[in-house]
Amino acid sequence: MRFREPLLGGSAAMPGASLQRACRLLVAVCALHLGVTLVYYLSGRDLNRLPQLIGVPSPLQGGSGGAASLGQSSGVLRSGGAPPPVPSEPRPEPGPEPGSNWTAPPVPPTTERPPLPACPEESPLLVGPMMIEFYVTVDLDRVAQQNPEVKVGGRHTPKDCVSPHKVAIIIPFRNRQEHLKYWLYYLHPVLQRQQLDYGIYVINQDGDSMFNRAKLLNIGFQEALKDYDYNCFVFSDVDLIPMDDRNIYRCYSQPRHISVAMDKFGFSLPYVQYFGGVSALSKQQFLTINGFPNNYWGWGGEDDDIFNRLVFKGMSISRPNAVIGKCRMIRHSRDKKNEPNPQRFDRIAHTKETMLLDGLNSLTYKVLDVERNPLYTKITVDVGKPS
Repeated sequence: MRFREPLLGGSAAMPGASLQRACRLLVAVCALHLGVTLVYYLSGRDLNRLPQLIGVPSPLQGGSGGAASLGQSSGVLRSGGAPPPVPSEPRPEPGPEPGSNWTAPPVPPTTERPPLPACPEESPLLVGPMMIEFYVTVDLDRVAQQNPEVKVGGRHTPKDCVSPHKVAIIIPFRNRQEHLKYWLYYLHPVLQRQQLDYGIYVINQDGDSMFNRAKLLNIGFQEALKDYDYNCFVFSDVDLIPMDDRNIYRCYSQPRHISVAMDKFGFSLPYVQYFGGVSALSKQQFLTINGFPNNYWGWGGEDDDIFNRLVFKGMSISRPNAVIGKCRMIRHSRDKKNEPNPQRFDRIAHTKETMLLDGLNSLTYKVLDVERNPLYTKITVDVGKPS
């Protein structure tokens, strides 16, 4: 019996050969799919870059596989038949690759504060009439705790606005610590509600010579200016407390008399020329009158001399009304070495002649000690003795 040999290349070949070819084709397709997938991942999923990565010219590159082979216009050719330059793609901004865990570093918050506005002409914090009593015991440590915005030395500036009133409050002082406690207890809250940029200066006269109120006020003016560029000076006795916080401790276009209605005088002005107790002068007004006189030793006369100086320089006195201007005085006996000055009337009569020679331009003193307390600055001075 004769057997027919198989035709290896024909259709009657072994079935295993066809299956082998099919498997090879499938492996090739899978390899191609895997390669395309890998390129797609590495290119950042940018399909426009795929032809470049696998070596196939894109439609924008011209050539046999480019625009000419597709029957599309490739634009105006350059000399020599070269295709126009391909516009470069904009580079992406630096940043994280898709799918990564990279995050941008945090931007630190800005620490620059916007400038504060000017304080209003009339403070919205004022409460009006106040009850003033002197029978409670005052603890200055507690007063300091109740006024946390007051800095060492008795300095305060409003935290929400910029005050144009830079006020130095000058208190002539000797042996009046209990009165000073009441003054600080009541006045610090008032001055803060008035939105003033202020400092408290207690000018303490050393020794036991005759008291010289006006000279201490001159010293306070000069010493306060060493600390800060004050533009207003309030001169206050330590025993006077305002009864209404609308009575503002600041300066005006004319010298200001603040204590116009004291309980001591039945809440009225004792006489028209009275300028004692509490008064305010701007820096320029004070310099214009050469400050206060230095030669009034003992009680009385210096406030009338000051009034005369203002009048002789063409200034007038401004005052609050008698309701807002009410003040209470702490009752006390007259201090030793502060008896009435017997020469006061003669000196007042010659103010016009003496004011040019007696004042800031003739002031002499010696600073003995400076204490920066939590609620005030105390400056102890030697003012000399009467000549």
